[in-house]
Parts: sequence; C-alpha cells; structure tokens
Amino acid sequence: MFKALGFDYHYLKQGNDLETLIALFQEVKDADHPVLLHIHTQKGHGIPFMEENREAFHAGGPYDAQTGQYLGSNAGASYNSVAADLLLEKMAKDPTVIVVNAETPMFLFNQEQRKQAGKQFVDVGIAEEQAATMSTGLAKNGVKPVWSVASTFMQRTYDQWSHDIALNNQLVTVLVHSASVNAMNDESHLGFFDIPFLSHIPNVVYLAPTNKEELAMLDWAIEQKDHPVAIRVPVGPLKETGIPDTTDYSQLNKNQVFQKGSEVVLFGLGNFFSLTEAVAKELQEKYNITATLVNPKFITGLDTELLDSLKANHKLVVTLEDGLLEGGYGQTIASYLGDSNLKVKNYGIDKAFHDRYDHQELMA
Repeated sequence: MFKALGFDYHYLKQGNDLETLIALFQEVKDADHPVLLHIHTQKGHGIPFMEENREAFHAGGPYDAQTGQYLGSNAGASYNSVAADLLLEKMAKDPTVIVVNAETPMFLFNQEQRKQAGKQFVDVGIAEEQAATMSTGLAKNGVKPVWSVASTFMQRTYDQWSHDIALNNQLVTVLVHSASVNAMNDESHLGFFDIPFLSHIPNVVYLAPTNKEELAMLDWAIEQKDHPVAIRVPVGPLKETGIPDTTDYSQLNKNQVFQKGSEVVLFGLGNFFSLTEAVAKELQEKYNITATLVNPKFITGLDTELLDSLKANHKLVVTLEDGLLEGGYGQTIASYLGDSNLKVKNYGIDKAFHDRYDHQELMA
C-alpha cells in the first residue's frame, strides 16, 4: 500500500534489534525525499512477564525484575475503582448501559472487569474522536453510553464534543480521568487543561465530585434526559464521608454551602475542596475568622443566587481549582462579581506546558 502511494518504503522485522535499527537509520538519514519506515517491535521484548501481559506494563513505575510486581503499588480502593464498581452493578441490571473507551481501559476496568462487562464494553482503539462520535450515535438510538477518557487524550475531541455531542444535546455521560496537577506530569500528557476546554461548550454539564459518596452522581448522569454530562473523576486518596449524597443534580448549578461563615468565602472545586478545608481551619485558628466554605459541584455554571447573597456579610472571595487559571472556574466567578464591592482572588495553575514538574512546587 505504501509503495503504491509512492513512498520510499522500508520494512524492518527485527525492530527490537538496536544494531539493525541503527543500520537502517544510517541508510536513509541523508535522503532528499520523504521516507516511510515501518518498524515491527514487541512491547516488553525479552522480558517474559511483560511479553505476556503488555497492558500491565504499558506505563508503570519501578518493579521487581524477578517477580514482575510493581514496587509500592497500592491495591486499595480508588475513585476509578469506585466508578468501575458502580458501573458494573448498573450494567448488570441494564443492558442498554454501554461503556466506550479508546485503548486506555485501565483507567476504569481491569482485564477481569472487561470480561464481566462483555459486549457492554467497547474499545474503539486509539481513536478518541471515534469514541465521542460513537457515543453520540448510541445515545441517539436509545442506548445509555458512558465514555471513559483520560483528560489529556480528550483534547483530541474538541470538534466531536462541540459538533456531535453538545450541538445535538445527546445524552452521553463522560468520565474524565486524571484531570489534575497530581496526575501525569510530562508536557505531552497534562490533564489540567480540561476546564476551559469543556466548561464553555453550550449544553454540557460538567460536574466535580469531592468524595466517594458524591461519585454516585454517575447514576443521575446516566438516567437524566436533558444534557450531556461529564464527571471530573477525583484524583488523589479516596475520601469517604459515610454520608449519602442527596444532591438533586437536576437543579443545575446549585452549590453546596458546606460551612456558613462571614468575611471570607472559599470555593474549592473538586480535587481542591480538601485544600479549602485546610485553609478554613488555618483562618479560624490564626485569625479567628469563620470562613464560608463552598463545594460548587458544578463547573459549567454559577450559583448566582448564592453569589449575590455573599455581598451582605463577606469582603473576600477566594477560588481554588486543580486546573488552568486562565479561563477557569474561578475567573467566571470574578467576572460575575466584577461590579460588586467584593474582592476576588483566583488560584489555579498558570498557562504553560509544565514538564516533569514537582507537584508541590507547582502548586505553591
């Protein structure tokens, strides 16, 4: 096929042989025309347990060379595993719930769970655009699709999000994984650009749970009949309150006032809600200020009634978000309150391709 298209085409079967690779590169490096190299490699070549289970060793950390076990791995419950359990339970009861993914199933389901899901799990290969549009088609035909995607790979689908899902207001549920400064940290895999990306597309409802109980909003998202809904799956240690989440998410953009106070109000979005709790504690201990603490839950809209009420007994509004500062959630609040006497301070991540950063330094 490549030769028929006119390419200077070279196929190398021994793609894991370094000397053969170098010889091929030397042969073509001074060519004055386009060259296509087709190199056959094997993931985990020469290491038996990697050859046998390529998925498990796709992108792990340090491991024991004898046993193949990852060092320091935590097999406990996580937000992703909680979401997986919720979905599998729902899929067992409702055959119209279909999970769609583009070649990164490990963010949600492990290999055994995919067997359990059977035909209700669809992997479209490395094609996020296809996953988005297929989910739209499924929704159009009465299915309840749940598209599981890593935030950093979702950036490939802006057109499909806008033109297919949102413009047609299709009932697609999207689980957005690794959207955090504490997720992958190299410049090609940053997950914290999602809020400006997604929150400004009409018809989309983007939610930010802060604990295990709130992740049950997934059930509401799948069953509601009004909008496409995305859920920013929390990143970090699993937080359990033991208190069922009774939020009526059909009342869009209604924020939860977690603690009532005065002078200062703190908005902690998603992953950073626990950070606002720590700030509130310090304000109380050091300055005797009981701050109002707000868990927004909704990224894609403002609780204007709440914001208007703050003017009576507050002076300062502070927003913290685990995402890009420019065009982020906090700046929408600052814009709304711009003609009031309230001062607004926004905290988030500065706009840059941060690479191999230290998480604490970047947050500071």
